[in-house]
Amino acid sequence: MNTAPYTLTATEAVAAIAAGRLSSVDLVKSCLARIAQTDGAIKAWAYLDPDAALAQAAECDRIRKAGLATGPLHGVPVGLKDIIDTVDMPTLRGTPIFAGRQTDSDARLVEHLREAGAVIMGKTVTTELAFVHANETRNPHNPDRSPGGSSSGSAAAVAAMHVPLAIGTQTNGSVIRPASFCGIFGFKPTRGVISRDGLLQTSVSLDQVGCFGRTLADVALLTDVIGGYDQRDPLSFARPRPAMAAGAAQDAPVAPNFAWMALPFNDRLSEAAREGLDAVCDVIGPQLTKMSAADTLSNLVAVQARIHEYEICQHLADVFDGHWDQISATLQPVVTRGRKISAAEYEDALAVKTSAEAFFDNFFVAYDAIIAPAAAGEAPMFGAGTGDPIFCTLWTLAGLPCVTLPLLVGETGLPIGVQLIGPAEKDNRLLRTARWLQHHLATAA
Repeated sequence: MNTAPYTLTATEAVAAIAAGRLSSVDLVKSCLARIAQTDGAIKAWAYLDPDAALAQAAECDRIRKAGLATGPLHGVPVGLKDIIDTVDMPTLRGTPIFAGRQTDSDARLVEHLREAGAVIMGKTVTTELAFVHANETRNPHNPDRSPGGSSSGSAAAVAAMHVPLAIGTQTNGSVIRPASFCGIFGFKPTRGVISRDGLLQTSVSLDQVGCFGRTLADVALLTDVIGGYDQRDPLSFARPRPAMAAGAAQDAPVAPNFAWMALPFNDRLSEAAREGLDAVCDVIGPQLTKMSAADTLSNLVAVQARIHEYEICQHLADVFDGHWDQISATLQPVVTRGRKISAAEYEDALAVKTSAEAFFDNFFVAYDAIIAPAAAGEAPMFGAGTGDPIFCTLWTLAGLPCVTLPLLVGETGLPIGVQLIGPAEKDNRLLRTARWLQHHLATAA
């Protein structure tokens, strides 16, 4: 091939492998060489077994050469956030508390990946218990910066071209925000599209799975593969999912309608992020409606925090009780605060969450997407936290599909994403709208 295989997008790699122009072994070798070359500085991987990855790739090549059925990700390497269980790799959940932990079954989404022919490359670094305390991963664009959290390793691995695809999770902003900081595409589909069975549960009401890739088509392809009903997940819905890849490849029949909400925390935006978003909104022009947001929407930030903190204290009570001295000084105050939330306060918060879902169901009758910041600006300095998730909070609480597009550049040349939010279970329409926006901005440039 004329280019190094590790530079291929997932869609390109699938086509090259299917046509016999590239073997899975050569692709995986190229990715492993890239990891060996760059991960000393980035530290995206919590677990990597090169021999096991090459063995999977060799089996993929054998299957293809034998003329057997191949899947939509045949021979393509994928990284997994280190809270996703696998039978053949440890899952350490970002803390030494779970050192040596290995399960006897795969997470449901891993079963889907194996069926699709993907090569499970390894586990990517996450924050402590997928929450607020950062681990060692650095931003590939500047190792002095954070990649964001809690799906830090997954975003960094894709941005550094270690793998074309990776999986993360989002309870507040942990797919969209690191994708923005790392200059890649991040997509969190509607809550319930992807099963969470076999994943660390921090909030049964809020935890959602998302995907990282270097193109819109790639994150759509991966979401199609790992989506599906699972009766073991109480929020998984038993009906067909939107066709993500079809949506990402489809031209909008008419120019979509966008909404911009003037939320009170928009003043947290950096100057470059604000100016960039203003420029995007100007290009959208008459298709954009700017509006002030009801005070109740900004109040949802506190509702999300109450649900998340109450539930993590319930789900991980044994961990906190039995290993308190191993919990970081960053997380301990959050747990202490969460333990003070009463059951009545928690139930009230769940009721408000239900109201928010109903509000957005009605809102999207008139709009195809909300345009919003993906993050406050460029990635923060390493050691200064993982970035403010507030620009993702409302949409995550309501379980809406969200995608971030790497469209902007910050004050020091680092990437900033633009987020689009769509109606629940119309993810294909959101991806179609994102495709329209990409093309519209490109032709207007």
